Amino acid sequence: MAQFFVLIYDYAFVKKPNVKLNIIPDPDGVYETRMESGNLGDIVIWGNDSDEYMQAVQKGMLFDWNEDEILSDYGPYIEEHMPYALEKNTNLSGGTTYGYGFDVAVDPSARGDIMYTWDLRWDLYKELGYPAIKNLDDMVEVLAQMKEICPKDDNGKTTYGVSLFNDWDGDMVMFVKSTATAYYGYDEFGFGLYDSEEQKYYPCLEKDGPYLTCLKFYNDLYQRGLLDPDSQTQKYDGMVEDYQNGSAFLNVFNFLGSAMYNSDSHAADGKAMYPCPPEEATPIAYGLNVYGGNRIWSIGAKTEYPELCMAILNWLSTPEGRMTAEYGPKDVCWYYDENGKTCFTDLGRAAKLDIKTEMSDGYSGTFEDGNFKMNNQTWALDTENLDSNGDTYNYKKWDSFITEPNSEIEADWRDYTKARTPDEYMGQRPYKLAPGTTYSAGTKSDELLVLWNQVADCIKTNSWKAIYASTDEEFDKIVDEMISKANEYGYDECIAFQENEVKLRAAAEDAVK
Repeated sequence: MAQFFVLIYDYAFVKKPNVKLNIIPDPDGVYETRMESGNLGDIVIWGNDSDEYMQAVQKGMLFDWNEDEILSDYGPYIEEHMPYALEKNTNLSGGTTYGYGFDVAVDPSARGDIMYTWDLRWDLYKELGYPAIKNLDDMVEVLAQMKEICPKDDNGKTTYGVSLFNDWDGDMVMFVKSTATAYYGYDEFGFGLYDSEEQKYYPCLEKDGPYLTCLKFYNDLYQRGLLDPDSQTQKYDGMVEDYQNGSAFLNVFNFLGSAMYNSDSHAADGKAMYPCPPEEATPIAYGLNVYGGNRIWSIGAKTEYPELCMAILNWLSTPEGRMTAEYGPKDVCWYYDENGKTCFTDLGRAAKLDIKTEMSDGYSGTFEDGNFKMNNQTWALDTENLDSNGDTYNYKKWDSFITEPNSEIEADWRDYTKARTPDEYMGQRPYKLAPGTTYSAGTKSDELLVLWNQVADCIKTNSWKAIYASTDEEFDKIVDEMISKANEYGYDECIAFQENEVKLRAAAEDAVK
């Protein structure tokens, strides 16, 4: 699915594109309407590189990056530094270059930061005496104990173990499949999860499989009063507010847990979220990929300003563009010191740790108001920043940031885990590595797409019903009905397609071993 269509209003530029962007999301029907109109917009960002992207390629809806040497003239940084990502797109698109995938890496042997960190309210965990958390059941018990000692959040509202949202649901409920990824180390793969180490596939409706096991985890939380009852209806912003205010104690993602909660003000009060995964968890780690991922940056064929579109993408693909997208303006929020090492300004550090920080130095509003709104990245966060002296784009690994503990609660976590940073700790634990490859998902037939969408709606709708089941018996009944209905819609045909994709992905993995 195309994530956003970006239309350019102001088109004067010199070294940096001086533009205003109108970002159009892709709710139901927008893609189809724009395909029928024959105009996808100026810059088009794709959520994956399979069905809808390939439709656009086949119907001539995207701009050829080699036409009139536009890549060489207006995208020189991309051409020089991302050759493998461009080659992958060329091969995928039948010999023509229409863009490149996200999260490009410099070094194929490196791994990315582990984002499935199981961030937990460490101050409450400490207060409970650091109880053992061996598995998902133990996590439920610890969250229940936390609610007993902390029944209200910063604003006096009821606390819960977790707070969810449904904006990012795809083929399955996002938080359920992501928890399976965080616990078992299996990657989302169609209607199921894939283990790169064993090259084995687990369909999502497999009884006692990873998806249904994690679905029961969230139902257990609901039955214990530990799941925010607004989880299905609130949107992303509502969830963010919950974690900023301490309304929920656990999130499997670092960018939705500690990144939201760990402000200087909370640290001053002795509060923080830090990794505390169950002992049996083996989260996934993604190998960095010089070929780029499956979310594609492209340009619409009908744009009036192809040169400007390419110049914008080129700037976003430079280290300064990537840093600005992540941290704000250079010299206002960050800078390189005399040794070429990356550093925050005081404003930049405050803004990254608390997105509600008010901007200054010629900027108004909060950091959140002005932060990057396009749901895509150019360079991988954990790859080397070629303008720096050996730093990555990930501030958590900058020497200037990894100093002495910034608070007593951070010092306690460091002392307990014997690690300086969350990623250092997660890297010391068992994890499963999914290597970066050239694999791209196969294209589904129109007939299969109809079945696929019906099955996806069935799984998502009934998964949420199962999460809100009042008893185990009701949960089992809903799951059985979900399996029955999914089979009626053509689930088996979808799984057969995906089993063939397993062979293709495994072959791509074997090629880089």
